Amino acid sequence: MAPSVPIDREEILEGIRGWVEIETPTVEPEAVNRLVTKVENDYRALGATTERIPGRDGFGDLLKVRTPWGDDSPGVLVLAHLDTVHPKGTLEKDLRFRVEGDRAYGPGIYDMKGGGYLGFYAFRQFRRQNRETPLPITFLYNSDEELSSPTSRPVIEEEAGRARYVLVLEPAREGGKIVTARKGSARFNIRITGRPAHSGSKHAEGRSAIKELARQIIALEEMTDYETGLTVNVGVISGGTRPNVIPETATAYVDMRVPTAEIAEEAVAKVLAMKACDPDVTVEVAGELKRPPYERLPHNIELFEHAKKLAAEIGFELRDLKTGGGSDGNFTARTVPTLDGLGVDGTGAHTFEEHLLVSSLEPRAALVIRLMETLS
Repeated sequence: MAPSVPIDREEILEGIRGWVEIETPTVEPEAVNRLVTKVENDYRALGATTERIPGRDGFGDLLKVRTPWGDDSPGVLVLAHLDTVHPKGTLEKDLRFRVEGDRAYGPGIYDMKGGGYLGFYAFRQFRRQNRETPLPITFLYNSDEELSSPTSRPVIEEEAGRARYVLVLEPAREGGKIVTARKGSARFNIRITGRPAHSGSKHAEGRSAIKELARQIIALEEMTDYETGLTVNVGVISGGTRPNVIPETATAYVDMRVPTAEIAEEAVAKVLAMKACDPDVTVEVAGELKRPPYERLPHNIELFEHAKKLAAEIGFELRDLKTGGGSDGNFTARTVPTLDGLGVDGTGAHTFEEHLLVSSLEPRAALVIRLMETLS
């Protein structure tokens, strides 16, 4: 069955353009809040109830939107983020909005303003038709997802605790595939303290922090196991002061991706328990699991199978995949049926080639609408 609301591809694209042309780097809360204000006003104009939660710790505001129908009973939670990785000026200099054939370019257009707008468009279509969904819908737009949602996570988890289903409007992957599993992520800051000395006359008295860090880097990188899906990347290192000084300090920033909760618990504990190879050197490790793994649990696969049937009715095949990148769905998938990657198709996230496929707008909007009107 096709969705009972007409879908206008050009209207969707123009709406997405309006969001894209308000640049929203995560680290510039005032910029992000300009888009938060626009989204809030647009929803309120359609009769939605909105709650704006002031940002903190250098991030923009969170926006919670509730449909005017339904009560406080468990409903559908729709997750999206308004922040992007692109700095201000990208729109003018490196990635201007433009349409070339089937591709529409712009900062954040694929990840994930295109998907975020599909949520708003679905709501507007229901209002135009004076129709209601079986369950009330809560839309939650945050402003810090690109930095692992440090301030919005508690709100996401609280809202998920009141939800029956969670739909995440992150972009589709690899030709329109839905996401049914994501690795969890952990971050660590490692600080090594040795003993400085003149590298010529007093070399033996020194204890090199960089030498110790090199040993620790090898141990960390060797934790990677492609068979299980555990990966560790020492992404940033620094240390020392001059070539002729035995380095007293060295630091490293580490990214870890974990496929399951069990592997995460063991691997995180191992890094936090790191000890120095040299007894005269100290190793300090700070860090934690930032996003839990999003696993292919039965309740998530059941929701995917429902979406797959709807997609077939609309006229396209919906396939799923696992991915190493995280999203806000990682916070909900363990306890609430969650489906991710419901946004627009395209590629080039976080690059100057970021674009969506215009041809994906109608079928993806139709799928979002059909999910909202069939989940009960």
